Amino acid sequence: MASEVQLLFADLQESIVPLGRTRSESGVRAAARVLAQVADLLELPATVSIAPRPEGPDPIVELSGLRPVGGVQVRTGAGCLDHVGTRDALLSTGRPTVLICGVLTELVVQLTALDLIEAGMRVYVALDACAGLSDSTELAALRRIESAGGYVGCVPNLAADMVRDFTTPTGARVIGALHGLFSAA
Repeated sequence: MASEVQLLFADLQESIVPLGRTRSESGVRAAARVLAQVADLLELPATVSIAPRPEGPDPIVELSGLRPVGGVQVRTGAGCLDHVGTRDALLSTGRPTVLICGVLTELVVQLTALDLIEAGMRVYVALDACAGLSDSTELAALRRIESAGGYVGCVPNLAADMVRDFTTPTGARVIGALHGLFSAA
């Protein structure tokens, strides 16, 4: 599965992550950090797409080790595919599966996931690296994604889907990265 996967970090920004209410800020940050580590270990292309903010582009520090495809993309709307740079970065990888995470689940994650599915991509949402406004509105967004054909999971199960054998050198490093989630809990 890993050879088909790319990651999309959407609006994981210093000024936006604290707005999420359905998951703790530290939990979202930890899950995003682990996803970034998994992307590096498995050599998965990653796109970082952010919203414009008065204080300028401010991706969370946990993503600082990433080398995003096409650089950090600053878009003007809620849907990542509506932005040419983000869309081009995602399509340039040739990988048909997008693992997406971000804040807010009801906005950028939902709209982008639905657009990706409509464009013929497989979509996985890493819920522990997302946060929404409320449990009920986030649940409605996730149901909409699932009913369109998307999959909602968590960082550990998505990593396990990509690395089936944790006794290999890469698998051992991925399981080591996942241990970062336990210390953040």
